[in-house]
Amino acid sequence: MKYLFKKIEPKWQAKWEEAKVFEAKDNSDKPKFYGLVEFPYPSGAGMHVGHIKAYSSLEVISRKRRMEGYNVLFPIGFDAFGLPTENYAVKTGTHPRIITDENIKRFSNQLKRVGFSFDWNRVIDTTDEDYYKWTQWIFLKMFEKGLVFRDRTLVNYCPHCKVVLSNEDSQGGKCDICHSDVVQKSKDVWYLRITQYADKLLEGLDHVDYPENVKQQQVHWIGKSKGAFVNFDVDGIDEKLEIYTTRPDTLFGVTFMVIAPEHPIIDKYADKVGNMDEITAYRNECAKKTEFERTQLVKEKTGVRIQGLEGINPVNGKKIPIYIADYVMMGYGTGAIMAVPAHDQRDYDFAKKFGIDIIEVIKGGDISKEAYAGDGEMVNSEFLNGYTNKADSIERMLEELEKKGIGKAGVQYKMKDWAFNRQRYWGEPIPLIHCPNCGVVAVPENELPLRLPDVKDFEPGEDGQSPLAKIDSFVNCTCPKCGAAAKRETDTMPQWAGSSWYFLRYTDPHNANALADMDKLKYWMPVDWYNGGMEHVTRHMIYSRFWHHFLYDLGVVNTPEPYAKRSIQGLILGPDGDKMSKSKGNVVDPLDIVEEYGADTLRTYVLFMGDYGAATPWSESSVKGCKKFLDRVAGLTDILSEESVSDELEMKLHRTIKKVSGDIENLKFNTAIASLMTLINEITAEGHLSKDDLAIFIKLLSPFAPHICEEIWEFIGGEGLLAVAPWPEYDEGKTIAKTIEIGVQVNGKVRGTIVIPNGCEKEKAFEIAKADERIASFLEGKNLIKEIYVPNKIVNFVAK
Repeated sequence: MKYLFKKIEPKWQAKWEEAKVFEAKDNSDKPKFYGLVEFPYPSGAGMHVGHIKAYSSLEVISRKRRMEGYNVLFPIGFDAFGLPTENYAVKTGTHPRIITDENIKRFSNQLKRVGFSFDWNRVIDTTDEDYYKWTQWIFLKMFEKGLVFRDRTLVNYCPHCKVVLSNEDSQGGKCDICHSDVVQKSKDVWYLRITQYADKLLEGLDHVDYPENVKQQQVHWIGKSKGAFVNFDVDGIDEKLEIYTTRPDTLFGVTFMVIAPEHPIIDKYADKVGNMDEITAYRNECAKKTEFERTQLVKEKTGVRIQGLEGINPVNGKKIPIYIADYVMMGYGTGAIMAVPAHDQRDYDFAKKFGIDIIEVIKGGDISKEAYAGDGEMVNSEFLNGYTNKADSIERMLEELEKKGIGKAGVQYKMKDWAFNRQRYWGEPIPLIHCPNCGVVAVPENELPLRLPDVKDFEPGEDGQSPLAKIDSFVNCTCPKCGAAAKRETDTMPQWAGSSWYFLRYTDPHNANALADMDKLKYWMPVDWYNGGMEHVTRHMIYSRFWHHFLYDLGVVNTPEPYAKRSIQGLILGPDGDKMSKSKGNVVDPLDIVEEYGADTLRTYVLFMGDYGAATPWSESSVKGCKKFLDRVAGLTDILSEESVSDELEMKLHRTIKKVSGDIENLKFNTAIASLMTLINEITAEGHLSKDDLAIFIKLLSPFAPHICEEIWEFIGGEGLLAVAPWPEYDEGKTIAKTIEIGVQVNGKVRGTIVIPNGCEKEKAFEIAKADERIASFLEGKNLIKEIYVPNKIVNFVAK
């Protein structure tokens, strides 16, 4: 047989679809397996090879699970709201709905051509009204429970996209979408109180199977710290500055304070400040900097001392200067910090620049040269002097703070509440109404979905307003509570909204009465295995875990955590070893590979190219190597025989079943495929194999290269579809060789090798060794003094 992929692949894709072999059955008696991949954003460019690699791991696992008798849910959908589509709509004058539908159609056709075994009956699209009705419903439940609030604050604003971005979407001071520099802008923003779920998100990590680096990234992002809130009086006025510190034991070393340039105390007491002009100028400079620029550790220290306001160290009563500096942000903590220059390098650098006292309170370093951040004996700290244990020092200081009423133990998080709005058209409308009498009111549930109005102008407003604000018929409404004239909210939700619960909708995608039926959720949830990129573990995963925990508390879902297991794929790099990008011209189109070499070749290569979790460069020659391998697989039909294979080949076959089965579960796809390549060499050397042995081989290969394997299965008269044929099982006894080759030494030197039965008795081993002509020649005419046998390892004769 030849690997005629252009004929074979469409044939089997049609047969799978006709037989509905990949459709999951709700509430089946079979054990269930729910495999999830991060659903794609359907761009006009279509799929790239990174998509193929990302989906291939659970494609292989899901195909194996079906063969193992599982009822498999392996769904696909499209995360289709967002700026790229809208920007394209603005550029071309085409409605985002039309663009989205075209892109989804293109992606779907491409995925089908590669032969992915998705359940196409459960496809979801986050922009579909029947879907985003439930996104809005979840939002309203959060609003009802006090998890939605509005605040005026400095936000990350992309002037190019004309949109507010969360910290997560503007890492490094760059817009996640267009990579332009982000600026700070004062704006009213909707937030979700994700911080209320910080502890649950941390505790949940103890009950899931995630790689350690994924857990650590989430722990770091949430950034829980234990410390103390301490009140510093401001000299001469009835005002306190509250700070948070993880090191209250160092309070005696505080020699100055720093507050955010935007801190309201400055304006409140402007009449007492002697250098408001200097402060205003510094504030204006800070406003031009992004949050990323302001919070960088390694940078020139800048700041202005507030003339006329001084703090008082609460533990020793000493007056200390108060500075404003750009690295303190109002949105972080209390907007004020205490500074201990002897034991914090940033404070040390600041103190050196501005000539501020540096007082050692922990022995162990040389503070004339640098800050000392280690542990040691407490000094210059009154009641803490002599303490050498940090935990005891902190506990003793907390006692003192609480006794004097100047502070208390507390917890803080690095993670901030989630900025949850965009000033763009292509997103879920936020279902809230602004009433002059009732304040902010929810759109009634029976009026959901609140649909996007059909518009022709998608350009965002220059003032940072949503395009929806220009549509009077959408904006003007009546308050559902009092009937007064009211205004709709015109911001839309961020793209992350629809992806925060999509895995739930797959369990019941066509339900008009609930986001999903509880019985179906109880059957399918949690997701058994979720694969995706490392770039989403601190955004999408934390967001979706937060939504899921909320829905669990609401009683809407049945498990506290959505994903039981998570795995990560590495990048596919360009042939030049760089990250693929259009600008570098090193992007590989997967359909080009399908056209030239076949889908099975593409599927096999992306998993054979290297460690699944590592970044690996594309290699055209290795693609050709995989094509040759599949040509050889097709050729196995030409050496079918009734004759049994040798014991040696039978052993290797059972060893390969064991290895491939284990390697698939451990995502060691490259070594699984390599073992099949090795086995085909053994089969070719033997010159023949039986139908039963060929059936085993193609079952092992079928999750990787299903089309050619189905064709061979049909050729040898296999019953039904190979996609649901039983997965092969190995016999442990048959993985053990019946004979082995060992060395034979004479007087400590290896003189030859012999083949003995596995587990051979020593007398038999000696007999076989002595019968070997080469060994016998070294023993001839000599007295045998000693015979040594290390079972299955070596025979050693000592002769004189």
